[in-house]
Amino acid sequence: MTILEDALKKKVTDDFRQIAKDEKVNINTILKAVSKGQAVIIKRINNKPVGIGFPFRTKINVNIGTSTSLVNVDTELEKVKVAEKFGTDTLSDLSMGGKIDLIRKKILNISTVPITTVPIYQVLTEANSIEGITDDLIFKVIENHLKDGISSLVIHSGFSLEDLNRMKGKRLMGMVSKGGSYTAAYMVNNSVENPFLKNFDKLLEILNEYDAILNLGNAMRSGCIHDKIDEFQFSEIKLNSKLAKKANKKGVQVIIESLGGHIMAKDLIKYLKLYKKITNNRPLFVSGPIPTDFAPGYDHIAAAIGGAFASGFGADYLCAITPAEHLCLPTVEDIKKGLISCRIAAHVGDSFKFGLNYLFNDDLHLSKYRFQKNWKKQFEHSVDPTEPQKKHPISEDVCSMCGKYCALSISQKLFNNKPSTKF
Repeated sequence: MTILEDALKKKVTDDFRQIAKDEKVNINTILKAVSKGQAVIIKRINNKPVGIGFPFRTKINVNIGTSTSLVNVDTELEKVKVAEKFGTDTLSDLSMGGKIDLIRKKILNISTVPITTVPIYQVLTEANSIEGITDDLIFKVIENHLKDGISSLVIHSGFSLEDLNRMKGKRLMGMVSKGGSYTAAYMVNNSVENPFLKNFDKLLEILNEYDAILNLGNAMRSGCIHDKIDEFQFSEIKLNSKLAKKANKKGVQVIIESLGGHIMAKDLIKYLKLYKKITNNRPLFVSGPIPTDFAPGYDHIAAAIGGAFASGFGADYLCAITPAEHLCLPTVEDIKKGLISCRIAAHVGDSFKFGLNYLFNDDLHLSKYRFQKNWKKQFEHSVDPTEPQKKHPISEDVCSMCGKYCALSISQKLFNNKPSTKF
């Protein structure tokens, strides 16, 4: 029995109990959401499951992994530790360089959160060229990833050969999805249909066997704000919605990627609502989105702006964007900065969805301790307790911004019945 099949039969398992405890949501509400495909529970053997979708808080993914240009396994493992320390909900291993199978196993060994992979990345690496890719190699890699304990696979099955032929010359940046472009190149070079679309039933059988999440990839996302949302993005989200229904009938849970990449800010809310409607409120995963193109080196900030509105108006799952986006493989510090920015975006988005008193209410606690000038306690409730201590030692009473003429100190005397003193 898969998690989805358990939900359909209203069978309460330890996974559902854990999610109910962590999210403070009634178990029956969770069973209903999962059975309808509006939420998923992504599990990791011998570790806590994670709930994604409504009515859960917005979740965050962090990408790690080697590239063909830079292979430093120790650095990637350090990224895992930093990402988990600062609150990521999931990780994606996107390794394309070095001994990929060994790297994946090392990442699994030191991590506790669910891990996602994009199998076509390793397929291309092993084939050593687009021409060397075969359907057999694709499914061999998929099976190996799932055997190792991967919780979720990103599959770019939402476009056809006909779509690719019609796209020529219609976009400034074409297809910017790595996994989508590899799949598309294989299709065009061999004049064959999308291998994931053609073999979708086989894919579902394997995913059902391992009770893994199907993450339907966003190959048609925009690479710049001047490539506006077009017929190809609509075609992909509609096809992915149909594939999701088919997967659910086979007991496979689904997350749909869409509206990631670059999107004009004024279009974001409208299309989020529309995409949630098209997909029947399935869990929606977005990378960013980035609402401007002129911020290289600061794309984590641009993505946080887009991510806050994405989360607030329907996105359930955000992918952290780092300062290295579009520039290089991120460093450990880049991973931390991207994750913290994304956590702020998700927190703001959740305040849209759930109001100010959602879950543990760090905002309220921090504000109370800030007014009391209890530096230790307010830092404990901050998104990153280590960073503010670099600027203000806990032992100091006032900060250097206002010095002895602190507005909070004056306010305490004015409004809290403190003994009258001269200001």
